[in-house]
Amino acid sequence: MSPEILTESLMLAAYRHGIFPMAGGRDQDALYWFDPPERGIIPMDGFHIPKRLHRRLNRRDYLVKLDRHFDQVVAACAAPRRVNPASLVHSAAPESEETWINGHLEKLYHGLFAMGAAHSVEIWCGDALVGGLFGVAIGGAFFGESMFHRAQDASKIALVHLVALLSHAGFSLLDSQFTTAHLAQFGAIAIPRRDYHAHLAEALARPAHFPTAVDWDYFEDFLHRQRGSGV
Repeated sequence: MSPEILTESLMLAAYRHGIFPMAGGRDQDALYWFDPPERGIIPMDGFHIPKRLHRRLNRRDYLVKLDRHFDQVVAACAAPRRVNPASLVHSAAPESEETWINGHLEKLYHGLFAMGAAHSVEIWCGDALVGGLFGVAIGGAFFGESMFHRAQDASKIALVHLVALLSHAGFSLLDSQFTTAHLAQFGAIAIPRRDYHAHLAEALARPAHFPTAVDWDYFEDFLHRQRGSGV
């Protein structure tokens, strides 16, 4: 598909129909639509936190910001890198330094952010942005796009905070698009397309809104309710 055809409004319509775009690589202009036969999701009621990460979260040796530096998060996710197991979606070119976010998609995500439809969860250590993620929110559905880390556990911390935020705000669907071994440790599963579309329809009807700040009391309760598993 020619990138000039794709607009913010068309992207939102596609998400509502369970379809998402990806580029073949950072420097490739062509965009492709995806509606895979099996869809990756992270069930809100099936989420779990590995024990070691649970201990790290309890230390709270980091800062969490929402939508403060969306542009930096997208740029970090779009930058060439080795295959990153922390990505919410598969790399468009496995075992390469390519990413699936090209310049046109990056611009569109900025447009969605300006419209209030795209959001970022940012993990900071002092004045340094060390990890984060971004995605698109429509109703009670959050479409996770990508995440990155520059420090150990930073993207994982962002994911845990995302799930807590979505749970607190009444979201019912966290779409990871695909599943990876990295996401499986948190409870990610693949479901048939038909089941995904049923979940999507229910989520889109919810009057949920992405939070503007972290509710630390709720987050502490969220951690308390989670049972650490694995290592």
